[in-house]
Amino acid sequence: MAEGLRERKKRQTKQRISDIATGLFLEHGFVTVTVADVAEAADVSVNTVYNYFPVKEDLFLDRGEAVVDRLSGYVRGRRPGESAAAAVLRALRSEVEGVSPTIGLFSGWADFMKVITEAHPLRSRLWEIQQQALGHLTKTLAEEAKAAEADPMPGLIAGQLSWVHSTLMAWIGDEMSKGRKPAEVSRDALVLLDEMEDLLGEKVLNYAVRDAE
Repeated sequence: MAEGLRERKKRQTKQRISDIATGLFLEHGFVTVTVADVAEAADVSVNTVYNYFPVKEDLFLDRGEAVVDRLSGYVRGRRPGESAAAAVLRALRSEVEGVSPTIGLFSGWADFMKVITEAHPLRSRLWEIQQQALGHLTKTLAEEAKAAEADPMPGLIAGQLSWVHSTLMAWIGDEMSKGRKPAEVSRDALVLLDEMEDLLGEKVLNYAVRDAE
């Protein structure tokens, strides 16, 4: 469905507020900057900020919804004959090969993570997002595999795939914090992904294979 003018303006306003807030947090720190500071810099009211971002943490972690659905989206989009794990690994390799900023492959990643590590509310919110993503992935796997309600396998598989994703993100973050170039980190991250795949068992690698057309 095409985006209407009103929806587009709302999306642009939300992104503008988030971009301005991120700049302030990077410069002054998350705890120091208030929502009122963000509103003033964005030339909007405090209520407007809260209308778009119910909690302050989401001004910085503004892509939380996308992160929650990321792995689930990979699973739902798997190809005929492809398992859930294969789809996730393929998608992550594509992101790494493309030096995608969505997995931390950009020069400002170290500064971004510094804001998070120095602010307990952001660390807590990030953990909450990760737990929501894990729960969402478990539900998606159960639906895609048509698992029984008491079947523990969707949760076990989700834990393994979440481990791959979180380990990759943490490793990339550490390497980018050393001042390395994104393209260099990308090449080494592909090796890491291969090593992690080798550690996954057959039950994980062959779970929820989509029927061939």
